[in-house]
Amino acid sequence: QKTHLKSVCLHYQLYRLLNSHCFCPLKNGMGLIIFFLCAYVPKTEAGHCKWAEVLKDLERIKTSKDIDVSLYTANADEDVKCQELVMRCFVLETEVIIQECGIKNCSKTQDVWNIWKNVNESFDKSKLTSTKSEKCKECEEYEEKNFTEFVQNFVKVIQRNCK
Repeated sequence: QKTHLKSVCLHYQLYRLLNSHCFCPLKNGMGLIIFFLCAYVPKTEAGHCKWAEVLKDLERIKTSKDIDVSLYTANADEDVKCQELVMRCFVLETEVIIQECGIKNCSKTQDVWNIWKNVNESFDKSKLTSTKSEKCKECEEYEEKNFTEFVQNFVKVIQRNCK
């Protein structure tokens, strides 16, 4: 019953707000359309790249001196049809970095966790388990590169996905 009362109170407050003088234009259809467009446009502009948080974390870890691993590093210029598998490779190799940081107690462990979490949130789960295409390489078929090169390629792939 408390939930119902809160709902009634909220509806009453919204009713009062919409009937106040400053929201008079919202009473007609055109005013509502303008209001929603103004509220929506900044969000779409700011959210242009769903990978923005991952890019920020990659920037934070790219100069880490205590992450010293060789990782299978997909090429940033792979065929567009292979982008799902390329991203899957970066996700899998990020898990390797997490394991290494767990062993070595890296200073950037939290940033690496954030990358893994944000990639998983931004990337469709079904794409992470997609099967191999004849044209695309498996992760283990890529050359092993040092951490710095891995991060550089990861950034290039994400920037390509943001365009």
